[in-house]
Amino acid sequence: MHKRHSRLTPELPMRSVRDPRIDVLRGLALVMIFINHVPGNALEHFTNRNWGFSDAAEAFVFLSGTAAGLAYESGFLSAPYWPGIARVWARARTLYFVHLSTTAMAIGIFAAAALWFGLYELLTTINLRPAFANPLAVLIGIPLLGHQLGYFNILPLYLTLLLVTPLLLWVGLRRPYLLLAASVIVWVLAGQFRINLPNYPNPGGWFFNPFSWQIIFVLGLLTGIFLKRGERFVPRIGWLMWLCGAWLVATIIWKHVPGAGPVANRFMAELGSAGVPFYIVSFDKTFAAVLRLSHFLALAYILSCFSWVYVASESRWAEPFRLLGQNGLAVFATGSVLSVLLQAINAGIERSFLTDLVLIGAGLGVQFALAYALRVTKRAQANKKAIAAKAAP
Repeated sequence: MHKRHSRLTPELPMRSVRDPRIDVLRGLALVMIFINHVPGNALEHFTNRNWGFSDAAEAFVFLSGTAAGLAYESGFLSAPYWPGIARVWARARTLYFVHLSTTAMAIGIFAAAALWFGLYELLTTINLRPAFANPLAVLIGIPLLGHQLGYFNILPLYLTLLLVTPLLLWVGLRRPYLLLAASVIVWVLAGQFRINLPNYPNPGGWFFNPFSWQIIFVLGLLTGIFLKRGERFVPRIGWLMWLCGAWLVATIIWKHVPGAGPVANRFMAELGSAGVPFYIVSFDKTFAAVLRLSHFLALAYILSCFSWVYVASESRWAEPFRLLGQNGLAVFATGSVLSVLLQAINAGIERSFLTDLVLIGAGLGVQFALAYALRVTKRAQANKKAIAAKAAP
């Protein structure tokens, strides 16, 4: 591979072990997820889902895969592999208990809103109705991950993917393109035969189908593996950049130019009627349909190719988002609970642009404050360890 195609940022040397773009983009994704998880607020019109077919969920999963590739690949370079496996599975265990905790808090918030303020309509939202109609089955389904509340279904996907990450890493480190091919095959089979993990007690499958969404995680994982080497998984190629840019522009025209959307949608419907599989011609989120997937990959590729993205991510102006990204799990969990709280508040007040701005701003303020507090705590602990190490004989 030509050297200029393999460098992380062609115009810039690597300045630190931790790529600032990952933290900043993950922080931005967390902000947009929080905003989108408070439906009907005025700010959701400014998130990335309004300018294309994908949204912040794809970014979250891709960057989670990238972070996993960077963080865990050293444990699978050579035997023994168990320490590396245990480290990955420990993270999956943490995610599992965070998911159960946030789910319980969400149920408690809506139950309190119904009991104390008479907002019983909330008990029919975010897949809560079965919890009161069939509580015994739901109490089984929640810990088995078969019953997931709306807006609380991305951590089950993430932890499920982490369970197979040791195998993915082992293969990816030795045969990256074999892993990619296997991932594409699994994605196609999942869409073609509608393979998914089952819900319980409700019928159907997971909203974020692991067999489909694994392709986004695997692409992120391979990106992380190559970044650790100071290389690019997908080379920086001029014609590919133009192609991705053209597709991004086309999606904006599709969504926002009057008349373009209906024509394009009708064309896709005709392809579907002619027998083209639904996961190619639809916008289906559960099965990571081609239109969504290609939009996200084009956006990710374009952002990875421009050196100004790296420079901007290193700047002090990006520090708040970098801070969020560095504490992603705590911020995501807090934001998930706060989004449910804001949904309950919105159900009981007269809404306006000002109330949306105040409530969303307050929720984001809490998350930024949490991330800052965690940074201070980590630095204090590091300093304490350093002092103890110096004092040791």
